[in-house]
Amino acid sequence: MAAPKLRFKEFDANWSLSSLGKMTTYFKGYAFKSESYKDSGIRVIRVSDLGRESIKTDNDSIYIEANNASAYENWIIKKDDIIITTVGSKPHLVDSAVGRPIYVKNNNEGLLNQNLLVLRPIDETVDSYFIYAQLLDKKYLTHIELIQRGNANQSNITVKDLQDFETYITSKKEQTKIASFLSAVDEKISQLTQKHELLSQYKQGMMQKLFSQQIRFKADDGSEFGEWEEKELKEVAEINPKAKKLPANFIYIDLESVEKGQLLLHKNIELQDAPSRAQRLLAKGDVLFQMVRPYQQNNYYFNLSGEYVASTGYAQIRTKLDSKFIYYALHEKTFLDEVMNRCTGTSYPAINSSDLSSIEMFVPCLEEQTKIANFLSAIDQKIEVVAEQIEQAKQWKKGLLQQMFV
Repeated sequence: MAAPKLRFKEFDANWSLSSLGKMTTYFKGYAFKSESYKDSGIRVIRVSDLGRESIKTDNDSIYIEANNASAYENWIIKKDDIIITTVGSKPHLVDSAVGRPIYVKNNNEGLLNQNLLVLRPIDETVDSYFIYAQLLDKKYLTHIELIQRGNANQSNITVKDLQDFETYITSKKEQTKIASFLSAVDEKISQLTQKHELLSQYKQGMMQKLFSQQIRFKADDGSEFGEWEEKELKEVAEINPKAKKLPANFIYIDLESVEKGQLLLHKNIELQDAPSRAQRLLAKGDVLFQMVRPYQQNNYYFNLSGEYVASTGYAQIRTKLDSKFIYYALHEKTFLDEVMNRCTGTSYPAINSSDLSSIEMFVPCLEEQTKIANFLSAIDQKIEVVAEQIEQAKQWKKGLLQQMFV
C-alpha cells in the first residue's frame, strides 16, 4: 500500500488499508425518557449539544439524577471517544449534519443519548485521534453522502454502512506522532477561538456600558458632551429610500448572504433574472437590518464600491448622522428587545419597516456618535483579524489532512 505525501522523516514503512469496522468498536446512545430529566445531575448529550467541532458548553442542557448513574454506565462518554451523529440534516458542515464526527477531549462529559453513537479503538494498537483525523477528510464526507438515507431535513445512516468506510493503518508510533501534531494544531485553533469569544464578549460589555451612558466620551478639548436625546429611528434616518432604476447587472445581497455583520456570499446576477425581492439599491453608509428573525443580528454596514442590491428582507437605513453609530445602536439590547416585542409570527418572527421606524433610541451629538463608532469599530477590526487567523489555521489543517493521509 502507498505512503502519504507528507510524513515524519523517521517513518518509511507502507501504510495498510483497513476499515472503520476493523479499527473500532461502538455503542449506540440510549433513549432517555423525558420524565427522568432533572435540572442538575449527570448531563445527557443530545445531537443538539454538539457544536461544529466539540460538545457545546453554552447549550440548554438536560440531566438525570446522579443516583441513577450506575444504571446507565454503558452509555458514559469517555475521553478520546469519537461521537458520530446517526440522524440529522444532509451531510455538510453544519451542526445538525448526519455523520458528523466529534472528538471528546475530556472525561465526565455525560451520557450518550439516542441518534448518536460512540467509536473507540478496537485495541491498544490503534490511536483514537488518528481515526478521528481520517473522518475529517473529504473522502469521509463523500462516504456519508453515499450511505445517508432520507430527505434534506432528516437523514440517517446505519452502523453497518458507517463501518464500511475505508481507513488506513500504520504503526502505533506513527499514529501517535500524527495525532500529537494534529492535536497541537487543534489547540492553536482552540486558543484563537477562545480569544475571538473573549473579544466578542468584551465588545458586548462595552456596548452595554456605552449605550446606557455608564461610560461617556469627552470632546477633544476635554469638555463634556451634552445629554443624549430620545428619538424615533425615522427621525434620525430614512427607511427604505426610494431607489432609482436598478442597474442591468449587480451583486445581490439576500438574507443568506450576511452572517454576524460579514458579507459571506456574492451573487452576481442580471436584472432580468433577479428575484422580485431585489429592490434595495445600496449606497455607501447604508445599514441593512434583518427584518425576519432579527434576533440573529445578521445585519450589515455597507461600505463597498460597485452596484449592490439588497433583498426587501432587509430594512435599508440611510442617515445623515454617523451611520456606523446607527449600525451599532441597532444591535443594542434595549433596541433589539423592542424589535422582538413588535415582531409577528412564531417560527419566523418578523417586523415591518413601519414598526421598526417608530422604535425609539437615545442619540448623542454627532461628535460623540463618531467617537463611539470608532471605538467599537476598532474592536470589530481586532475580532475580524482573529477570525481570519482561525480560518487560515483551519485551511492549513485541511491541507495537512489531505497530505498526511493516503
